[in-house]
Amino acid sequence: MPAPEPTPPQSSPPGATADAGAQVLAAAAARARDIGAALGARPAAPPPAAGVSSPDADLQRILRGPRGLGTAGLRLVPAQAPDDPPTPPREPPAAAQGRPIPGLYHHPVPEPDPVRVAEVSRRIKDWALDEVSLYPDDWEEEFDGFSVGSYMVGCHPDAPSVDHLMLATRLMVAENAVDDCYCEDHGGSPVGLGGRLLLAHTALDPLHTTREYAPHWAESLHADAPRRAYRSAMEYFVRAASPSQTDRYRHDMARLHLGYLAEASWAQEDRVPEVWEYLAMRQFNNFRPCPTITDTVGGYELPADLHARPAMQKVIALAGNATTIVNDLYSYMKELDAPGRHLNLPVVIAEREGLSDQDAYLKSVEVHNDLMHDFETEAAALAADCPLPGVQRFLRGVAAWVDGNHHWHCTNTYRYSLPDFW
Repeated sequence: MPAPEPTPPQSSPPGATADAGAQVLAAAAARARDIGAALGARPAAPPPAAGVSSPDADLQRILRGPRGLGTAGLRLVPAQAPDDPPTPPREPPAAAQGRPIPGLYHHPVPEPDPVRVAEVSRRIKDWALDEVSLYPDDWEEEFDGFSVGSYMVGCHPDAPSVDHLMLATRLMVAENAVDDCYCEDHGGSPVGLGGRLLLAHTALDPLHTTREYAPHWAESLHADAPRRAYRSAMEYFVRAASPSQTDRYRHDMARLHLGYLAEASWAQEDRVPEVWEYLAMRQFNNFRPCPTITDTVGGYELPADLHARPAMQKVIALAGNATTIVNDLYSYMKELDAPGRHLNLPVVIAEREGLSDQDAYLKSVEVHNDLMHDFETEAAALAADCPLPGVQRFLRGVAAWVDGNHHWHCTNTYRYSLPDFW
């Protein structure tokens, strides 16, 4: 990565929203304890089969740290870690400007730091114009209206510098370029999408081929705006991230592209999927690649063993699912006004369950709220079961991303407006 530019002074501490995330996890933990008390103790798990380690055994192995010659000092946590002093209570953040969807479960957050927002906005526009030639002149208003600087600063309050924020910002802009240009608004089509996505994915996960054909592939990475953006954004990310973090991101982007293809197949068939099928697609075609890199953007690393644990994967999946339904709900009117039929959760529920547009929308709010409560309960349970500082910080970061994502949708009146259902 080029030498970091000086980070502008912050007008508010970047940890404010992360602290709000900690409050969310604490509240969810209390709720989980209340539920457990009402339902009785969880039954003991059966003993693992011979030769198969149980999840608890795997967790204890990670907590113990490495063993063997020369590893005595390499512990993840001290053998007898002192109790942390209690965190003093904080005032809840002031409600942000904007009209939240009535009844939508969310947490208000402080306005993103304006100094950082201005700097990220300046840098990302310079990158889009000068480094990757992302869009023609007549798309400038739409690019500015996306307010990606505000988005990323609000979603990553613990980023130590603007350089770290730019890692997420470039990737976000590149992902949206692929979505717009290959799938939707700016010339996208389901026809031939698989081939386009495959070639674009090689900008993230490089092709290893023969000397004869490698130059043709390298040249193709500059063929269109989405591939130029993917290639450049990924080059910056690889320089800052560990190999494990890089591979994690590639994996989640493959999930995203698989979700694009499922939605495209339904468009070609002119078919509205069942609600559960739509939600399955949305677990892949969702925001998951964004919160999963919260540690890279935060300047630390959640070890691969901990990131890959099923409980952590469930938390990340629920976060992605909930934040994506937020997008369905806030973009509802925008998509109704666009040509053709756009699938979103209210449209699918109305079609498949025979509900009015209003009732389908309100039921979609309930689906989001259920996902949010599940996310918070599972995150709180994991935080209690795995008391490692890195895990706690990562979970707070994911919670902050969820809250920042809602804030951006709620306040971006350039893109979104609400239906008249209340």
